[in-house]
Amino acid sequence: MTEATTTDLRDIPFRTADGATSTLADYGDRVLLVVNVASRCGLTPQYEQLEHLQRAYADRGFTVLAFPCNQFMGQEPGSVEEILEYCSTTWGVTFPVFDKIKVNGSHAAPLYKALKSARDADGKKGRIMWNFEKFVITPAGDVHRFRPAVKPDDPAIVRVIEENLPR
Repeated sequence: MTEATTTDLRDIPFRTADGATSTLADYGDRVLLVVNVASRCGLTPQYEQLEHLQRAYADRGFTVLAFPCNQFMGQEPGSVEEILEYCSTTWGVTFPVFDKIKVNGSHAAPLYKALKSARDADGKKGRIMWNFEKFVITPAGDVHRFRPAVKPDDPAIVRVIEENLPR
């Protein structure tokens, strides 16, 4: 669980792909899966699983939120427009893809600065390890962190999603 309060985390602003400002609060009481993505990464096929989750659970109160990041070996070099086109045509992505961000370092996006206080299954927090690190945020404000190698359709992620959707 994150050390930031629910209100703080949900109120942190970030930029949409078209340059507007949004927050997690804009998604109401939905279960959210926040993930830093890259188009030229060995883990890029995870887009398919992310989209599958989006289609399977969107009607029940779930949304994937993707944040392109070019901090890991330059694996997301394109413009936001190029990224959106790639996601749409290659993976059929229907979930929101936001403006490019940094997830580590002094210029990390404020949302990711807060998310990095969440611990993973091994109790470790801190730096984002690579592309496709996932955070499931429940309506109650609990943050569940999953490292990049954990696929989006892993039973541990699916369990957290399903346990927090409305009945």
